[in-house]
Amino acid sequence: MTDVLVVAELLDGGLRKTTLSAVTFAKQVAEGTGGAFDILAIGEGAQAAADQAASYGARKVLVAEIGGGYLAEKFAPTVAEVGKSYGVVVATASTYGKDLMPRVAARLGAGVASDISAVSIEGGALTYKRPMYAGNVFGWCTIGSDVQVVSVRQTEFEAAAEGGSSPTETVSVASESGGGRIEFVSLEAVKSERPELTEAAIVVSGGRALKSSDNFHNVLEPLVDAFGAAMGASRAAADAGYAPNDLQVGQTGKVVAPKLYVAVGISGAIQHLAGMKGSKTIVAINTDKEAPIAQVADYFLVADLFKAVPELTEAVKAAKSS
Repeated sequence: MTDVLVVAELLDGGLRKTTLSAVTFAKQVAEGTGGAFDILAIGEGAQAAADQAASYGARKVLVAEIGGGYLAEKFAPTVAEVGKSYGVVVATASTYGKDLMPRVAARLGAGVASDISAVSIEGGALTYKRPMYAGNVFGWCTIGSDVQVVSVRQTEFEAAAEGGSSPTETVSVASESGGGRIEFVSLEAVKSERPELTEAAIVVSGGRALKSSDNFHNVLEPLVDAFGAAMGASRAAADAGYAPNDLQVGQTGKVVAPKLYVAVGISGAIQHLAGMKGSKTIVAINTDKEAPIAQVADYFLVADLFKAVPELTEAVKAAKSS
């Protein structure tokens, strides 16, 4: 029997959708081992987030209110203190999870399986599947410590569905041993009416072939908005300043797996493919029919993007209005 603690990610005083992938993992482990799972809402606005988390079937939702913005050094002691009585402590492998969970593991003296894409349960033992070498190889690993710390890839675990009503319980905030020397100054977040890149059903990404930030705005953005999609970019485009770095899709950017991924002027370097090849349907527009992205594309249009993209934009608008 393995009990699981899900560490929730909060944003603007609410529960981030990314957390629901970790909840799906926790349900799999709890059902497969005869255990249960709880959710820990920690941070500023934890009570409001806990109220949201209470509708996902957890045995209970724990609340730890810590004001002053997110700092891993302030959160880790409390997560470790609560997590030491569980078999598995899990978060989604977002920037938050990648930052916080290693510190939690260090405090617990626990083994870590990061960015896992699947879990196998046999006789109560857990084996984790992890992508390696930019997703070209998958390995399986086990953890021998009493508490196992795990982060799950959002694109591989579906968001949990609502069901049930869980009681909430306040837990004590553990004392810091170093966090007091670190100060949260501010958070500068980009606000957009478009969907969040890692959560969008449709993603339209542009590459270096767009040649400028003006073309991202004038050529690519109308297609993005026609689809009602999130906008992404290749690393080459982001490094060139054509698009903000927070829109980068790839091994060193964000990993996405939407229902539809449209790659415009992206050759498909291995690092980019690692971040999007899990998409359900991939459409690529490129003048080079030998481009690597052709190997993963379901539909590949050999065309000049400056002609094809405006035509596709008008076709999408016409289809939506009919």
